[in-house]
Amino acid sequence: MNFPTYVVVLLPLLFLHAHAIIFNIQNNCAYTVWAAAVPGGGRRLDRGQTWTIGFSNGPKLAKIWARTNCTFDASGRGSCLTGDCNGQLQCESNGSPPHTLAEYGLNSFGHKDYYYLSVLEGFNVPMEFRPTTNGCTRPIRCAADITGQCPDELKAPGGCNNPCTVYNTTEYCCGAGRCRPTNLSRFFKARCRDAFTYPEDDPTSTFICPEGTSYRVTFCPN
Repeated sequence: MNFPTYVVVLLPLLFLHAHAIIFNIQNNCAYTVWAAAVPGGGRRLDRGQTWTIGFSNGPKLAKIWARTNCTFDASGRGSCLTGDCNGQLQCESNGSPPHTLAEYGLNSFGHKDYYYLSVLEGFNVPMEFRPTTNGCTRPIRCAADITGQCPDELKAPGGCNNPCTVYNTTEYCCGAGRCRPTNLSRFFKARCRDAFTYPEDDPTSTFICPEGTSYRVTFCPN
């Protein structure tokens, strides 16, 4: 998929183009994470650090997540315990499960932005996804102790798998006939009511802002 050109911005926002869409990605965790964005690349974020990405027009589809327990060499090659994107510091592909995921479709249907959090790839780091402009004020979050409370059958090093990842069946992954929640998807929903927990969880998990809205993604929100 070809994405519009992006610019990684480390300057104050006043230097950005007036119509740029801004994504501030902040690490509030007590530990280091390696933020990933497709499109956008990747960046190590120690506690309290922020990575700002500016898009001149906004990508049609994009994803942001945190990687944990990573090691990279000077060329940007390595691996992560969770969320690894083909061993690259600068992500060009989706992350491997488990990882909590912020997704958005900008300037999408009806000139609206659609934004949501997903645990369809599992959970590794608590996350909040918050619009910051255009009068759009509805934050969404998944900040429960999912890893600590994870059912035994879904446990994974560093996180908690979605049942589709573990079982890969129609019951959990859908794809044929009516798609319904399961006891295992309800485990996530009870703790993260805003999040996509099974493939057709749209009515409770998709949120809308005016086109051109900017956003903040926070790992380990207060």
